Amino acid sequence: MFHLLKIEWMKVKNYRTFWVLSVLYLLSIYSASYMGYLINSSRPQKNNMADALFGQPFQFPEVWHTVSWLSSWLMFLPGLLMIISVTNEFSFKTHRQNIIDGWSRMQFIVVKILTAVIVALVSTIAVFITALLFGLFIGDKPFTFTGVSYIGYFFLQVLSYTSAALLFSLLFKRSGIAIGVFFLYTTFLENVIAGLLNRYADNIGRYLPLESVDNLIPIPIGFIRQFLASYNVPALLAMSAVYLCLYYFFSIRKFTTDDL
Repeated sequence: MFHLLKIEWMKVKNYRTFWVLSVLYLLSIYSASYMGYLINSSRPQKNNMADALFGQPFQFPEVWHTVSWLSSWLMFLPGLLMIISVTNEFSFKTHRQNIIDGWSRMQFIVVKILTAVIVALVSTIAVFITALLFGLFIGDKPFTFTGVSYIGYFFLQVLSYTSAALLFSLLFKRSGIAIGVFFLYTTFLENVIAGLLNRYADNIGRYLPLESVDNLIPIPIGFIRQFLASYNVPALLAMSAVYLCLYYFFSIRKFTTDDL
């Protein structure tokens, strides 16, 4: 498997678009948190009422939650990285060449699944480092791992988005169509469906594929959260795991049964 991942690395290491998007994404993680910090620092400091309403989002332990939530708004970017990685295989016929060279179809799709995992891991490490830096150098509270579970939820969120992007890529094969459908679904369609189901079907919209992971990281502002619906975290985690299995099942089935 390491040899297969090495070949995958050879495909992307000289692909400038992939690396430009990757760098922009990693910079955006820090930039989103820095913008949030600037907005937060513009409110009256050492104000007990403001602290009661907004908390101290860039101090430990709240910083783990805050940075994870701010970074969760960037989910389209790792999905985009996944889409261009997969659809390029179809555009340049490299998937056929891999099969001719002796790869099995299962090996090919497993490498793509591992790529989704690697993108999620790198994203999570970037969020962890960003939260750590803000907590250590901006906050004045002692370091603590309390609340670091939100970093884990962020990993699950990125993995879900990249895995969904993998499935869209295999279904549509062309980057433009896959990107358009992925963007439409993640930013509009599922939100509309979730809103309707939450209103007319006893809030089951919260358990839709991407809603499940999105709801794991609610808005960190305390006085707003009290007006939002409470979530059953174990149920959300279970549904997220089920959807991941479905993404992989249909991705494997699609690639292993399709014409090359």
